[in-house]
Amino acid sequence: MTAVIDPNAAPAVVPLPLLDLRSDTVTRPTAAMRRAMAAAEVGDDVLDGDPTTRRLEAVVAERLGKERALFFPSGSMANQAAIWVQSTPGTEILLDADAHIIHWEIAATAALCGVQVRPIRGATSVFRAPDLVAGIRAPSIHAVEPSMVCLENTHNGAGGAVTPLGALRELAEVARGLQLPVHLDGARLWNAAVASGTSLADFATCADTVMVSFSKGLGAPVGACLAGSEDVITRAHRARKRFGGGMRQSGILAAGALYGLEHHVDRLAEDHVAATYLAQLVDGIGGATVIRPDTNIVMIDLPRPCADDVVARAAAHGVRLSKWHNSRVRAVAHLDAPIGLIAEHGPKVAQALAEALA
Repeated sequence: MTAVIDPNAAPAVVPLPLLDLRSDTVTRPTAAMRRAMAAAEVGDDVLDGDPTTRRLEAVVAERLGKERALFFPSGSMANQAAIWVQSTPGTEILLDADAHIIHWEIAATAALCGVQVRPIRGATSVFRAPDLVAGIRAPSIHAVEPSMVCLENTHNGAGGAVTPLGALRELAEVARGLQLPVHLDGARLWNAAVASGTSLADFATCADTVMVSFSKGLGAPVGACLAGSEDVITRAHRARKRFGGGMRQSGILAAGALYGLEHHVDRLAEDHVAATYLAQLVDGIGGATVIRPDTNIVMIDLPRPCADDVVARAAAHGVRLSKWHNSRVRAVAHLDAPIGLIAEHGPKVAQALAEALA
């Protein structure tokens, strides 16, 4: 029997979780951000430029100390544009073994840029200059040559770890000694700056190009910027076009990013406190261990492969977590998950762990 759908019926209401900790990308624009987006001055960015988007790009370039910045729909596209422009097809790029570019951009470096990745495993949670030196192949007619180094700060896979400025400079020095351009995946560079007290511009001096995202800790619905020299960003503009990233009245989106830059950067410190609170709350329960968070990401390592069970039990209690792999789950503090909500509902994460690991 075919079900009959009443077009006048009210849509089904899907209840929101009490607390959604899957990612800082689940944030919804605040009412004030929505007003800023609705009021944005716009133009055709593909034809002759959008004024609000141009203002965002100028602000980002200034904060990062670069000549120019370019607005992208996503951080992944911006990362790939940087690689497309600065690497050479048939070579390899060097980056941390747990980098976002390796694991979460569906082999775009191979499919779009014609380069392979060489994962460098660090002696600690994030690779350092000695690890990079050790991971570089000896020159040989039989070996692929490197053409680029990519860094990540904060490092998502390492639990939002901050690579200090000194260590970042040492990595850049190794790369530049080999005449390799450096790209910095700074999707959460705002968090790194707030947590360390290092300026965005100081971090950015360690790389030829820097990507920053607005749709994570800053709470904007969409967008990222790639910053670098005038020449590199001009070529990245062509890459954006080739990848299908041209946007028309993009100022509506850029206005949300601008609002986040103006109002949501300093408050990231609250997310870091909330993550530390949650980490202390759940560490050790049922044998689980937590990576001490530098910023807003809490990685919970399980004593056995039961991440699906933990995630399901937490959801049943109204808290959403994400499975990182079979023995690890992730929780992320953010604009819509302030410390008050985490204090109220965080114990349910502890309860889910206790139940799954009993």
